[in-house]
Amino acid sequence: MDTPFWRVELDRAAVRDLRKLGADAETRVLLFLRERIAGSDNPRRLGHALTGDRKGLWRYRIGDYRIVAAIEDNRFIVLVVAIGHRREVYR
Repeated sequence: MDTPFWRVELDRAAVRDLRKLGADAETRVLLFLRERIAGSDNPRRLGHALTGDRKGLWRYRIGDYRIVAAIEDNRFIVLVVAIGHRREVYR
């Protein structure tokens, strides 16, 4: 049986966050999501689990930027809920 590929979806707030980054950072983030996450057999391998009030979410690092996402195993979806600079994304 083939390993299913993951679909990446962006929450409305994440789309707004992405637009605020600027063209270069936006391109880097989208490329990471398309090539590394959507093409992965296990999106958890590239990320880190968050703790505390964000328990259940995962973070991905792209330079100084972070992607915060929920992983839905039953639907093979990685739902991006926030994108931002590492100083601001967890607020």
